[in-house]
Amino acid sequence: EEQLVESGGGFVQAGGSLRLSCAASGFTFDDYAIGWFREAPGKEREGVSCISSSDGTTYYAEFVEGRFTISRDNGKNTVYLQMNNLKFEDTAVYFCVTDLQKDCNFNAYDPVRWGQGTQVTVSS
Repeated sequence: EEQLVESGGGFVQAGGSLRLSCAASGFTFDDYAIGWFREAPGKEREGVSCISSSDGTTYYAEFVEGRFTISRDNGKNTVYLQMNNLKFEDTAVYFCVTDLQKDCNFNAYDPVRWGQGTQVTVSS
């Protein structure tokens, strides 16, 4: 069974940084794109970023472009999300996701597997 386990969330002041990790198991990690969604209180879940399996192409939502960096280490079956210059509005539960496709269809991302989520809280 495919599993995604996030870690690295926490509390940080505005302007600070955090790095989230997503450890995958139960499937051939190298074959699939992996992404991040987030859900803030009272808001719908929204796509944050995605990295393809084929060539490592990355995609970002406009609201994190230039501040967040997604990367993957296929040898460790892990995807990372480096978050810099965090803002209060980045406060959310962050989920590692996959739609079990090779490439990111970021504009119509429909994940079929979700991690349990990790809380990121940014103080203003």
